[in-house]
Amino acid sequence: MRVIVTRPEREALRWVHDLSEQGLPALALPLIEVRPVDDPADLRQAWQQLDDYVGLMFVSANAVDYFFRSNPALAHVIIAQEATKIRAWATGPGTTRALLRQGIAPEQIDAPPLDAGQFDSEALWQVVGPQVQPGARVLIVRGGDSLGAARAKAHTDQGSGREWFANQVRQVGGQAEFVMAYQRSAPAWGSAQRTLALQGATDGSVWLFSSTEAVSNLRACLPDQVWAGARALATHPRIAAAAQQAGFGLVQESRPTLPELVACLKRMQQTAF
Repeated sequence: MRVIVTRPEREALRWVHDLSEQGLPALALPLIEVRPVDDPADLRQAWQQLDDYVGLMFVSANAVDYFFRSNPALAHVIIAQEATKIRAWATGPGTTRALLRQGIAPEQIDAPPLDAGQFDSEALWQVVGPQVQPGARVLIVRGGDSLGAARAKAHTDQGSGREWFANQVRQVGGQAEFVMAYQRSAPAWGSAQRTLALQGATDGSVWLFSSTEAVSNLRACLPDQVWAGARALATHPRIAAAAQQAGFGLVQESRPTLPELVACLKRMQQTAF
């Protein structure tokens, strides 16, 4: 049973390595490509206004990496704890690790506890909600597709965890603002990737999904493929629902930690399908 890891390339390769070390054959088939934004003007403005925010909410490790990469000359403003009261808010362990790599002090980071039921915006709000007082400004650092900049400004990304988080901020009288730190796009597949995906639709592989966008991109890349003979492991209920809607024959859920993913995958390995 192969595990097909669909994260962006850098994260996918790390997960392939970690899963392989646990005895699970894994390979990377990124379903999302990430790159810097075309126009960094909004990012520059965000850096100049850092002291106006009570918290910076990072939706992913990519949001952290591309945000800091956009203005390394000013990165010391947030890294030097004594120079700012800003809190860095992380949705889960991967985002927390990215903040630590950038030099953010652990005591400056807020995130759901490691034993939280989920690592998402809802779990994060339970931790940081009391920090948001009326009038407080919160910056949500996120990615976007080709329409992402317009969506970020218009707050029209309905149904996503980040929009839910923004609504919670507004409901307690705070101001939620967005900045797009990176752009996402569907992968540009060659013949090898397409062949691998077609095989993975019928050969008993398990597709590891960590975003609904990855599921959507897979369907767009292979619009006529029937997925009833394929299995999926999703790291959030919203992602599991997207995989079920795509027609995957078996969909399981797991928290996105290595021990729990490995345990779930090994159970799937022993289950006939």
